[in-house]
Amino acid sequence: MNLNPEPHAASDRRRLRGGAPIQIGLLGCGTVGGGVLRLLAENSGYLAERAGVPLVVKRVVVRDLEKERVAALDRDLLTTNPEEVVDDPAIDVVVEVMGGDTPARALIERAIDRGKGVVTANKLLLAAHGPALLARASARQVDLAFEGAVGGGIPIIRTLRDAFASDWVERVTAILNGTCNYILTRMRDTGASFDAALREAQALGYAEADPSLDVDGHDAAHKLIVLAMLAFGAQVDSADVHTSGIRTIEEADHRYADRFGYTIKHLAIGRDLGDSIELRVHPTLIPKESVLANVSGVLNAVLLEGRAVGPSLVYGRGAGDLPTAVSVVSDILDVARSIASGVAGMQGRGMSIKPRPVRPLSEIVSRYYLRFAVEDRPGVMGRLAGALGDAGVSIEQIVQQGPTNSSSGAAPARQPAVDVVLITHDAREGLVRNALDAIAREQFLREPVHLFRIEEP
Repeated sequence: MNLNPEPHAASDRRRLRGGAPIQIGLLGCGTVGGGVLRLLAENSGYLAERAGVPLVVKRVVVRDLEKERVAALDRDLLTTNPEEVVDDPAIDVVVEVMGGDTPARALIERAIDRGKGVVTANKLLLAAHGPALLARASARQVDLAFEGAVGGGIPIIRTLRDAFASDWVERVTAILNGTCNYILTRMRDTGASFDAALREAQALGYAEADPSLDVDGHDAAHKLIVLAMLAFGAQVDSADVHTSGIRTIEEADHRYADRFGYTIKHLAIGRDLGDSIELRVHPTLIPKESVLANVSGVLNAVLLEGRAVGPSLVYGRGAGDLPTAVSVVSDILDVARSIASGVAGMQGRGMSIKPRPVRPLSEIVSRYYLRFAVEDRPGVMGRLAGALGDAGVSIEQIVQQGPTNSSSGAAPARQPAVDVVLITHDAREGLVRNALDAIAREQFLREPVHLFRIEEP
């Protein structure tokens, strides 16, 4: 990778600009891009005061020139050619809100190489290539800002980069996907099934027609990787982050969680363990009185644990056109102010991101919620407890409820199933999995085991 500055790098251009307006090129004009244009237009006077110079949109790249856009857009600015943004020497800041890896990555790299500041909300791209892009921007002495990539309007990137700069983040526990949080909230509060709650979320615009990226946990995993860059200085591969979604959660799990004093949340969890880090995304039982348990609907929240400052919570709307646009425009303001002041490149300066090993899931220690659908006959409870005990897993609480289904008329061919639900003491996950492998071979087990980890944030 060639990181030698070109002749028209940012440092040369800054000396010549004086008080001229900051020219902005926008790559993409969908939901977030439209929100960005609206905020830039509505708050133009205020933003010019904050930046010290006017902020002017010069070009907007779209795929379809005929598609209806926000009223704040001057259609004369539209183009389908991204080179008119990244190669225009008059454009100072490139704002990427098109999403995805291709062609976004190449365009961002090209903009950086031409000495332009870059603002992006592209969590997928940053999760895969964030450290390399930050290193490239640092070598060019330009800014790469990405507040909008995590948490919508929540200022979590600034909090980690600036407010925690003098502390050491030991733990991140976060609700990072509003779709999952909305579905779980509706299942808990109304007793709805996952499918019914998902349909409701789609009808309200909270979930995509294909919700897989959200409900299977990948969106939250991308965001956790971005947070880990700043919280732990970690460069990790997404394949090393255990990721599971919420499709298998049933109404019964919410009912039993409540009985034990918990609620179910889809959490992204990171810990700095010194020689390694822990990164995982999955449904989790947390105490009903905890602060994250009361973050409902489409809201997001990030709970940080600093070595010196202790716990700190940031929460708010985690998605949508204007919340995300607020973060993007705040980044534009920061980058523009740096350029106008002649100090571009400060945002990433001193940031150290290195490969760090991720602890295997089999080695984590947690308490566990386990729900077994088993035949209602003598000896089953003992065999469950025996398999767990043989693996070195001790039981804290246990309840039996059932039968889970019923039949009328002729006698059933098999004994009716009942739920056996238990909470374990702290145990290493590998030992729990060994016990479950042994139990899976038993004839009395009617369904796959429901396993959720328990956290005390």
